[in-house]
Order: sequence, then C-alpha cells, then structure tokens
Amino acid sequence: MRGERRARAAGAWLLLAALAGCGAQPPAGDEVWAEVNGRPILRSQVEKYYQRQVGLQPEPPTAEEIQARKLAILNELIQDEILWQKAAQANLLATDGEVEARLEELRSTFSPEEFQQQLTAQGMTLEELKAELRREISLRKLLDKSLAAGLEVSDQEVTDFYEQHQNRFRFLETQYHVAQILVTPRPEPQVRNLKNDDAASDLEAQRKIQALLTRLRAGDDFRELARNYSEDPATALAGGDLGFFAESSLAQAPPALRAAVQQSVVGQVVGPVRTPSGYHLVKLLEREEPGQRELADPSVQQTIREQLLAHKRQLLEAAYIERARNQARVANYLARQILESHRVAP
Repeated sequence: MRGERRARAAGAWLLLAALAGCGAQPPAGDEVWAEVNGRPILRSQVEKYYQRQVGLQPEPPTAEEIQARKLAILNELIQDEILWQKAAQANLLATDGEVEARLEELRSTFSPEEFQQQLTAQGMTLEELKAELRREISLRKLLDKSLAAGLEVSDQEVTDFYEQHQNRFRFLETQYHVAQILVTPRPEPQVRNLKNDDAASDLEAQRKIQALLTRLRAGDDFRELARNYSEDPATALAGGDLGFFAESSLAQAPPALRAAVQQSVVGQVVGPVRTPSGYHLVKLLEREEPGQRELADPSVQQTIREQLLAHKRQLLEAAYIERARNQARVANYLARQILESHRVAP
C-alpha cells in the first residue's frame, strides 16, 4: 500500500488531462472530430492527450494503432461530455468549495515544485486544472445521485457471497495491520506532512521522536501526529497507515522493526525503533490469526458488502452511461473519416 496514494494522484493527472478542454469552441485551423448535442470536441484535444501516451510505448505504433488509440480517446471525451451536460441539467455542477478541497488533496501528494512540474508536464495552467477538477467532481456527483437507489446490498446477498467464496476468508498465516511515524536523521527532499516538519540531523531526529512519544503517552492521536510530523512521504498523509503484512513478508523488514510488530499488542505503540531509515514509532492496528473467518465476523461482512457494492456500481455505471449515450445526439466525425478512408460503405 506504500505509494498507493501517490499512484492515485498520478492517475488523476491523466484523467484530468483527458478531460481538458471539452466543449471548447474550435480555434482557427483546428478540426471538429465529434459533437455531443451540438457541442464540439476538437482534434487538438485528442492529439494533446495522445501525445502524452505515445511516449510511454516501447516502440513506434503502426498507422492503424495510432488511429485506433485516437478513436478510443475521442470516445472517452464523448462520454465525459455527455455526463457533463447531464450534470449541468440536474444542477449538480461542483461548487467552488468542492473544487478547492479537491485541489488541496491533489496538491498534498506533491511538493510545490513537483506540483508545478506536473502542471507543466501536462501542459495545463492552474485555472485549467481547476476547470477539469470541477468537471471530474460534477460527473461523480451525477453518478452518485443517479445510481444511489440501486447501490444496496442485502444481508442475503452477503450470505450467498460468503457461502460461494469461503476460501477467500481462510488465512494461511498471520496478517498484521501496521501504522508508523518515521523521523529521519537527515534533511528529506520530499517532506509531505501537514506541518512540513523535517529533522535535519540525528540529534534533531532523536529529540523529535522522543517528543512525539511523550505526546502519544499523554493521549495525542497517533494518526494525527503522523499526518503532522511523520517524514515518510508515502504514508504521512494517510496517518502512517502501512496496510496489512503477511507474516512471511515481515522477513524482509529490518530485524528490530520485525520484532516490534510481531511482539506488539493491538493498539500498542512501540518504539522508538532504530533502522537504517531512521527512528520509528510503530502501532499495531490489527492482527489476523491464521484460520477460517466466519460470516459472523463484522470485518468479513464489511469486506463482502464493499466488494458487492463495487461490482454493482461498475455494472450500473456502464449501463447508465450507455443509456445516456443512446439519449444524446452524437456525431463522431473521426470514425466517419476512418471508414471512408478504407472505402467502407455507409
């Protein structure tokens, strides 16, 4: 799970880039490649996103591969434009406050310099980014409201799923759910805690970790201290949550850290533990022993319910988007050009 938050942020940049400029009027020399209820989607929008993707390919694509990829990008933009128009009609467009909150969430995963580098790499200004965040939030609000009635999971559905997939809830070894606060004995180029707090030497690190331990013993919340002071860029903003580790995977951890986890009681904070990375305060959030998890276990029920909800949402979103597309007036001029260039009859 380390780096999952950053991966999600990187994925958000790609999504926002894909949405950039939907509904704009064509400038001189540009070409309309599609229309959705009379609103144009331009060739330049598709080309801009395609150029970001082509550099990731190991070898040059064929002419047909290029056209196929651009057609797929255009279809994504058509879909987003359809949903944007429906969100506007339903008065579900994002507010300024929602946009600013999402922007701060995106910023928090990067240093100021990295954030600007991301903007530059995507060829976007801050105002363009805000506009696309507004679009992203609006589409999510539309889908959330439209699908809410269908996103229910009954107790019987949970029971049926468990009966059919009991092997998924049989653990072969102990699982540890761990959180940490890390303080490093050197200046870090990327500090992403909320206080931007960074120990610059071993002495400063020792003083800082002891001060944090004192606050924990006085009753301060571990998660909030991690968010404010941990120097692990991958987990600080997630409250230090490292996720679950199987017993066998702990063999890769430094011996002192491994012992701290294995010997901890759930809810206990252990440390400081010294490793080559720095000083750690470790908290064991959960311990799952080997064996079969029964349906009566609340965590099993929650896991099943979340999986079923995710599957239902995926299905309903696909059906909703398909219906919305059928209801819209869509003209895909690029598809027409491709067919004509290959002499495919109407």
